[in-house]
Amino acid sequence: MLPEQIAKFVETEQLDNPTVKVEFKKRNTIIGLFVQLNDYDELKSKNFWRLVTEPNLDNWHKSKDINNAKMFNGSEFTRLSLLKKKAELK
Repeated sequence: MLPEQIAKFVETEQLDNPTVKVEFKKRNTIIGLFVQLNDYDELKSKNFWRLVTEPNLDNWHKSKDINNAKMFNGSEFTRLSLLKKKAELK
């Protein structure tokens, strides 16, 4: 995906429901949260994105520790979609 497409999703769509499903060309789909830290604009210009994956979400919400996030190359993304909120899943 192009950085502009991903940025539009992250900066508009993800605001109300931060948990997203990211599908890739050559790897398994992940569920996580895009995080915007002080290097967000620099990474965005290079089509790199920092995501906290589902197993690390609780730790991220408690500590905001950058070590809970992983870097991903946006050119490997094929689709981004919002997940239903947990209350809606029950």
